[in-house]
Amino acid sequence: MSKSNFFKMSNHKNLLQPVANAVQIAQGLGERMRAKGGFNPAERAMAAAEELSVDIRFVDITIQFIGAANLPKMDIAGTADPYFHARLDKTLLFVSSVKSGTLAPVWNEVWKVKNVPSTATIQVDLHDKDNGAPVDDYIGKFATSVNAGAREIEIEGPIISKHRGTFWLKIDSQPSAHDARSHPYLFDGPIRYSKHSSPTVGALANLKDTRLYSTWKVYVKGIPLFFGDTVQPWNKDYKAAQTIFKGPTSIAVRKGIQAGHHLLYARTMSNGFGDLDHAGDFFALLHGGDKQLAGTKETPFANRIKPAVYTYVIAEQDQSFRFSETGAAFFVDFASKHALHSNCAESVYYSGEFHPRPKGGWDKFSDDVPDDKVKWELVIDNNSGTYAPDPKMLPQLKALMEYNFADFDVCALDHGDPELKKSTDACREYAKTVRGVSENDLEPHAAEGEQTLWHQASHGKAMLGAAVQAKMHDAPS
Repeated sequence: MSKSNFFKMSNHKNLLQPVANAVQIAQGLGERMRAKGGFNPAERAMAAAEELSVDIRFVDITIQFIGAANLPKMDIAGTADPYFHARLDKTLLFVSSVKSGTLAPVWNEVWKVKNVPSTATIQVDLHDKDNGAPVDDYIGKFATSVNAGAREIEIEGPIISKHRGTFWLKIDSQPSAHDARSHPYLFDGPIRYSKHSSPTVGALANLKDTRLYSTWKVYVKGIPLFFGDTVQPWNKDYKAAQTIFKGPTSIAVRKGIQAGHHLLYARTMSNGFGDLDHAGDFFALLHGGDKQLAGTKETPFANRIKPAVYTYVIAEQDQSFRFSETGAAFFVDFASKHALHSNCAESVYYSGEFHPRPKGGWDKFSDDVPDDKVKWELVIDNNSGTYAPDPKMLPQLKALMEYNFADFDVCALDHGDPELKKSTDACREYAKTVRGVSENDLEPHAAEGEQTLWHQASHGKAMLGAAVQAKMHDAPS
């Protein structure tokens, strides 16, 4: 071989070496990601960038979803009830409120996210809420970058009707902190809630007290800061959990629970929406007393904090804190309260029960003192057989709640702690002896003439056919 040809081949090999290195890195990265069970596109992009020493700039963004105009008519009245889902790189999810009877909705809703790659994309899908229907009508979609500025974007519909109106939004952006890679796509507020008082569920069960078929969803911020990648898988030693997640009959059980979940957490025009700025706003969600006094229209405790125990999960799917009263009538016949809230997720960040408590305890409280003159505490635990949360994570749970509400006093207790039983018993005793709550209302029950949600969901009488259930399984609730 001539010297010139030798040098040509050597240079050729040198040029190919970076390519070979990149292929080798990519193959190794793929194997590691598969071993971890994760193949999120955003995770892959950032991991690949790190391996290849590519510098990705991270930004903290504030998105203001302003509104839309010229939406298509979606019902016989010539109007629509629009809402939208927004996702950042198919990771973090934002779901708007429903705007009733308008083709030009104004939302002005804000979404703050830290540590977003500057290359990220926002995907927005608009839907028309159709109360009573198993699936909402699709309006259209659009995608945009996270670059700062105000913009007017055309909404793209199906091929036969491509232009479906215009959407306005504004993005503010600033560089992220130096440790942005540790917690990418970190939700940073505002803390939003939705209250779901399903009229469908109430009608099916023939219930008079709306709180007994209400659910709440609160989007809390900073979950990865406290829980990291730690989740609580379903408890393989718990018989009720086995019926949901294990064996050939579990598929039918899950379908019934998931159908019930979608009914309870359906977005309707009657949902309540709002922001929670401090602990007082959260405790206002726990006001109770929808029941009227006999022979009157008076609801004396409607604006008082209700002495009640609540079942909760902190869901992985959308990083939300979901809860309802533990005595909610819709729990009857369900194998697991927590699985109903989690939509049969195989793992959650955490789960258990909580109750509000006046400082000093319910046994020392008097209704003569207004609620706003009392220091309130949140007593929260890990009482969940379905997921059996690790008690070692209780300090993180306490820290998370206090991070979201700086003026919270949180008492996080293990389910076997005698102090928890004492506090829970005092709460329920006050409900019975002072507020007139019956023993039956403290636990799920079905009175004569009431048909359980499980019966409706599992027999398909709640307008959720098998095909629809399959379609809705992965849809945001």
